[in-house]
Amino acid sequence: MSSELLVDVSAGIAVLTLNRPAQQNAVTPAMAAELSAALQRCDVEDAIRAVVITGTAPAFCAGADLSNRVGEVSATIEPAPWRVRKPVIAAVNGHAVGIGLALALQCDLRYMARDAVYGLNQVRRGVLADGYAHWTLPRLVGMANAADIMLTGRTFDGDEAKAMGLANGCLPGGEVLPTALAIAHDIANGAAPLPVALSKRLLWEGLGMSPTMVGQLETELNGHVGKSIDGGEAMAAFRDRRQPNWTGSISEEWPAWDSKVENERPSLD
Repeated sequence: MSSELLVDVSAGIAVLTLNRPAQQNAVTPAMAAELSAALQRCDVEDAIRAVVITGTAPAFCAGADLSNRVGEVSATIEPAPWRVRKPVIAAVNGHAVGIGLALALQCDLRYMARDAVYGLNQVRRGVLADGYAHWTLPRLVGMANAADIMLTGRTFDGDEAKAMGLANGCLPGGEVLPTALAIAHDIANGAAPLPVALSKRLLWEGLGMSPTMVGQLETELNGHVGKSIDGGEAMAAFRDRRQPNWTGSISEEWPAWDSKVENERPSLD
């Protein structure tokens, strides 16, 4: 990979760092392609248990790089962070606007710098916000707050992001990445990979389902994980009064989903 995206995998954690500090990590087509490839790797490699996306200081991501229009830059990364079967944490250590904020919204958890500037300002540039922003933002902050942010294109700080429910934590910029890494290590060392992956998917998809369907899926999925490698390990650890040693494989034990309620139940495989 080029220096536009730094990838470090250690102790079960993949840290993906947007690395164009002179341009405040503005996204180019090359960076977007590299991020997509890195997230695909994170999805399929069982050794990777959690993912942290951050930026080389002083910014997280100042949006799309419009200085050299070579190719179209989009906030739609494939796979999107919310589709990756590992928890993806945004360590938003500086300014995040446009594509930068849309990328953070696609992550499962967001720890954000207090004094940074945030916004989806595309309407002030004659276009619409993309990268699933019209889907992610209302889910996180409600329709009224989402309309305020997206229809005005205004900016806000970390304290307001936390007050709205957009940020899981609002911290000084220098504390954002260490905090995100601590959460990632806690997940990697403590939680069984397959249940985490399935719970993540159900959280993202569940708001589009009825309570009955969510309850049915919870029952079916618990039955599936109970028969998995780590399901047996969980019972053995409980019996032996020790910490479990998770060795299950998301890629090999991912369930095959049926379509018994095709018009309501999304495809999750």
